[in-house]
This record gives sequence, structure tokens and C-alpha cells, in this order.
Amino acid sequence: MAIMKKSGMIFITGGARSGKSFFAEKLALKAGKDRVYVATMQALDEEMKERIARHRAVRKGKKWRTVEEPLELLKVLKRENKKKRVILIDCLTLWVTNMMMKNYSEKEIILAAETLADFAKRTETMVIVVSNEVGLGLVPENRLGREFRDIQGRVNQLFASGAKKVFFMVSGLPMKVKK
Repeated sequence: MAIMKKSGMIFITGGARSGKSFFAEKLALKAGKDRVYVATMQALDEEMKERIARHRAVRKGKKWRTVEEPLELLKVLKRENKKKRVILIDCLTLWVTNMMMKNYSEKEIILAAETLADFAKRTETMVIVVSNEVGLGLVPENRLGREFRDIQGRVNQLFASGAKKVFFMVSGLPMKVKK
């Protein structure tokens, strides 16, 4: 599979446990030696702490530098923006969740996403972005769930439209949606 050699954004989406992160990590490993993993997950309970530990274990020994940042992704991207570097953001879904839990408005979240997506598509760094596809299930039964689905769907559209390549993951298999 041919991947981008120098810069631009790759967007990877799919359902929960579809293999998004594993595929993103494989792309990053092939793309360069200077890799930065930007994790948006927060260790808010024991189960999340265990998930974080498992993710760290997968990257251990593969020369990843991990930056844990739940909200300020643009600052991280600006700071880490260097030629021949690969930045993997995992994941936008938790980023949007983190903003919603901090009472960011929909307008603030969309503006942050527009700014981040615009920077990621113009940077000299390869940026690989992972996000969950939230529009394939049932309509959520409560207002917060519907708001989240709607905002996440808009955020995903912003990133997909700005990406050079888009992959949709199904049962561990990447389907190229945009070349």
C-alpha cells in the first residue's frame, strides 16, 4: 500500500474496535522514524487506566514519543511540526468528548476542529488522524447523545474533506475512501 512520503493529513475512521488505531500505527511506522503519538484519552477510571496501559505497551520499543493532551491539539501540532516527522492523533472522538465535558459549545468545538484540520492539512508534517464513525448506529435516545453524534459527524466531515487520504476500517480491513 502506497502512503504519503512527506506531508499532509491521513484520516482514518470506522466503528469501535474496527482496527483504526492499529492501522494508523502501522502507517506511522512505515512513514518515518520520528514518531509522535498524541493521545486524547484521559485516565478517569480504572478501566481507562488499563486501556491506556495496553496502548502504551503496544508502542513500547517502537520509538514512539507520546504526548497526552485531551484538549489543546493545535498547540501540540504547532510545537511538533517538523519535516520528516509523523504525528498520530488518537482520537478525535475523545477530543470532542473532552470538550463537551468541559462545556464547550458546539460553535467552539466546530471552530477548534476547523482550525486544527486546516493546520493539519497545510503542515509540513505527516499527520494521521483517527476518529470513530458515529453515524451508522441508531439515533441516540437522549439529547446529549444526539448532540455528540451531530457534532462528531461534522468534525469528521471537516477532517475527511481536508485529508489527502481517507480510510474506512471494517473488521480490521482498511477501505480507501479518498486517494
